[in-house]
Amino acid sequence: MGRLAFRRRWYVALVWAAVLAAVGLGALKAPGAADEGFSMPGIESQKAFDLMEQRFPGATADGATARVVFIAPGGEKVTAAENKQAIEKAVTGLGDGTQVASAVDPFRAKTVSKDGSTAFATVTYKVGADDLTDASRAHLERAIDQARDSGLTVEAGGTALAGNAGPGGTAEVIGVAIAAVVLLITFGSLAAAGLPLLTALIGVGVSMATILTLSQALGLSTTTGTLAMMLGLAVGIDYALFVVSRYREERAKGRAPQEAAGLAAGTAGSAVVFAGLTVVIALAGLAVVGIPMLTKMGLAAAGAVVVAVLIALTLVPAFLGFWPNAVLTRRARKSGRIEGSDGDNGGSRWARFVLRRPIPVLLLGVVGLGALALPAAGLQLGMPGDEAKPVSTTERRAYDALAEGFGPGFNGPLTVVVDGRGVTDPKGAADEIAREIGSTKGVVSVSPARFNDAGDTAVFSVVPSTAPTDEKTKNLVTTIRGERPGIESATGASFEVTGTTAMNIDIAQKVQAALVPYLTVVVGLAVVLLLVVFRSLLVPLKAALGFLLSVLASFGAVVVVFQQGHGAELFGVEQTGPIMSLMPIFQVGIVFGLAMDYEVFLVSRMREAYVHGESPAQAVTSGFRHSARVVVAAALIMVAVFAGFIGESDSMIKMIGFGLASAVLFDAFVVRMAIVPAVLALLGDKAWWLPKWLDRALPRVDVEGEALSRPERERAPDPAPDLEPART
Repeated sequence: MGRLAFRRRWYVALVWAAVLAAVGLGALKAPGAADEGFSMPGIESQKAFDLMEQRFPGATADGATARVVFIAPGGEKVTAAENKQAIEKAVTGLGDGTQVASAVDPFRAKTVSKDGSTAFATVTYKVGADDLTDASRAHLERAIDQARDSGLTVEAGGTALAGNAGPGGTAEVIGVAIAAVVLLITFGSLAAAGLPLLTALIGVGVSMATILTLSQALGLSTTTGTLAMMLGLAVGIDYALFVVSRYREERAKGRAPQEAAGLAAGTAGSAVVFAGLTVVIALAGLAVVGIPMLTKMGLAAAGAVVVAVLIALTLVPAFLGFWPNAVLTRRARKSGRIEGSDGDNGGSRWARFVLRRPIPVLLLGVVGLGALALPAAGLQLGMPGDEAKPVSTTERRAYDALAEGFGPGFNGPLTVVVDGRGVTDPKGAADEIAREIGSTKGVVSVSPARFNDAGDTAVFSVVPSTAPTDEKTKNLVTTIRGERPGIESATGASFEVTGTTAMNIDIAQKVQAALVPYLTVVVGLAVVLLLVVFRSLLVPLKAALGFLLSVLASFGAVVVVFQQGHGAELFGVEQTGPIMSLMPIFQVGIVFGLAMDYEVFLVSRMREAYVHGESPAQAVTSGFRHSARVVVAAALIMVAVFAGFIGESDSMIKMIGFGLASAVLFDAFVVRMAIVPAVLALLGDKAWWLPKWLDRALPRVDVEGEALSRPERERAPDPAPDLEPART
């Protein structure tokens, strides 16, 4: 495939250009994806939301909301005539929006604090946050500004303000810029550094345009492509980097350009295929969690990885055909001679250092990562809200004002849905359920029940005494649900607890329960794949255990900074709290794929040397001589890309960036660069042992390109390889 792409480079380039143009045109003409909302089948909160949508038609359960908080000037009360008039005028203005379903006056709803200093109005919209128009958001901001002009302090929170908030692209630009610098230092050539970036951007363009084209047909939301873009860029650079590096190595051995491109695709390209398969397994495995949004994001990102693999196998050799000498070092282009790469380098020197001291290096790596992993035992999952945002934001100030004026529980009320269908007195049943829940320890207040038109379903709010992310709030939800059998038998009506706080609690529990099955499926399938690649029993097990060690250490680091608050100020974290519920799943999936990339590229070169007759120790040194520099460059690029997100203002994005950057750092530099060679040094020949019956059962896959080397031994290399491209 590599030789064919090199030889038919114009056809290959035109095909990819046509594909990019076709999907790009499709993306431009495709209708925008509708916001389907967040769905989590199988949990009580979701069932209650579904029941609300069914029994209260026209009132979307997950419509956007804005909670506007009014604070009187020092020493005054919001109930004073002038302040009350300003608030009522503001609420009237808030309710005039075309997408507004209702705006509740705080004096009618009795949402005024006991000391009279604070009041809040709730604005409910007919559509979800992603479907709010810019005009609706501008109208909300205008109404708030007009209320401030009256002398009141006015802050606002809620989903209506969040919209499509997220990284503005700065992190990606910084990551690409750092990647370019790392590639330039690694290769010493602008062309060699630019080619992986160019092909990766083409791959991301094809993937994102395809996702946009299919978004309406497959029900993909606007956020589905986020993971696809991030991973497509990451693995696209990595895969092209490995192929270009192997091409330069083969040219240094005296190969003609076309033959070098073919060998690069047959060796590094084969490793790319299997590395890509491990990433696809990890991403497709997100379906195990049972969250439709996660499944779609995983499959979309898996598609982006497949595109990156195809580009590495076809477009990269084609570009090498256009500029066969441009990717070489400046010295080689000037002298007309290509120097070999079989000499000593930093990678081989490091390998010999580890081989001389395998036990201390192994103990230091395992103990160090183990110590970092210990805090992960206290991992608390949740969904940080406005309390985790910087105090410079109006959402955070609104949260603090509500907590001070009404108590911390007002920021996360529970919603109870009473199903009284078939009950003789639904109103009496709902009132009795409200009284029972209101008498539960930890409940501050219960709102009057609101019934649907049929009168058989009621909804009321329950305000806890503790904050939404407090462990006591989680215990309260568990207690209320635990009392349900007795209450339902006494009233004849059933009820369910939902709301944002309960939803976050249920999501955290479901994700935590799915983490072990997900790890089992992903790691199990990858071990089988690596078993086929390396034809070894111990190497795949070692790879999986090393990954688990590094990812647990990264979890521990996240807990230390974002949950316990140690060093939080260094990363701009103003408020600590629980770890985002979906983060462990994201982190495991992404980091596992990248970790297996490094494992395949590094260890496949060791196995290649071993099957060609080198001793186990020599094979480790050879693998590091040829691959260490490239793997380090790839890891540095990934760390830079992920670390760029730490600079974002959103605490959840900070958390994801920090977690991914630390996980890649631990896995690439501690596990793959230290623990792996130490273990292989201690195992010796046993590292490559495989039972005979298993050897016969496994399919034979020549990922090291051993078959390619046989005919080449019979052909002497060019006596004096020059830089003239091969005539085709």
